[in-house]
Amino acid sequence: MGEFIQYQHVERWGTIETEDIEFGECFIFPKIDGTNASVWSDDGVVQAGSRRRHLNEDQKDNFGFRAWVQNSDAVKSYLEEFPDHHIYGEWLVPHSLKTYRVDAWRQFYVFDITREDGIYIPYPEYKESLDRHGLEYIPPLMMIKNPSVERLNELLESNDYLIETGKGAGEGIVIKNYQFRNRYGRVTWAKMVRSEFKEKPRKHHGAQATIEKDSVEERIALLYVTQALVDKVHAKVTGEDGWSSRKIPQLLNTVFYDVVKEESWNYVKKFKNPTVNYKRLLSYCNQRIKELKPEIF
Repeated sequence: MGEFIQYQHVERWGTIETEDIEFGECFIFPKIDGTNASVWSDDGVVQAGSRRRHLNEDQKDNFGFRAWVQNSDAVKSYLEEFPDHHIYGEWLVPHSLKTYRVDAWRQFYVFDITREDGIYIPYPEYKESLDRHGLEYIPPLMMIKNPSVERLNELLESNDYLIETGKGAGEGIVIKNYQFRNRYGRVTWAKMVRSEFKEKPRKHHGAQATIEKDSVEERIALLYVTQALVDKVHAKVTGEDGWSSRKIPQLLNTVFYDVVKEESWNYVKKFKNPTVNYKRLLSYCNQRIKELKPEIF
């Protein structure tokens, strides 16, 4: 007990990884744009983590999250009662979306809890315990059986959780079906991000007027290097030290890494086992980033 366990990757809705997730009882949650964080107990000592690492006193504190955890009586009391639970949530600090209410910032919003064996505890089961210990959590927008695409899009556009009045909708939604296992037997959640669903196809000129004539590498870059991905990576790279042009290589490499690591199975299936020239793909990804974030180049 007590080891850091990285939170699962939330897959894009409509990919092979999330196929049929909408069939059954679904909990539709708001997706908020902070930084992923976690807490757990190690022999009675409360621990804190970021998305990819255990936070300790020798490393950066993930925007003050570890310090907040150490001073949280609510976290301590919860883990005293449930020492085998891992709590995952969003530590709300400014990233790409800046329209949250003033009182919402620098709070920890729980969105999942697992037991030590990795089994996810459904929302109806963990809600009462979090209420009792005074921990904030993200409530579902709706619990619905077999939601239609139209209904999901309505929720995507009407989600104003934590958003200032009159400032539009939030980042997106997350679809959870606690009975769902994808075709590979994995528990998987699906996300719908507003900026991705609202993007218009890029206009082409001349010989590249139709996407069918583009190379597979360009089609992969167009499909998976989205505004949401670039903005999120830019916010993470900017970090606590602020942005500078010296961080451009890190931005380019991180976006490319995410596309290859997180999306390769999706484009292998979508384009039917293509032959991919990764040097060319890197060039197209860099070109796409410059189109989506011209102000930093």
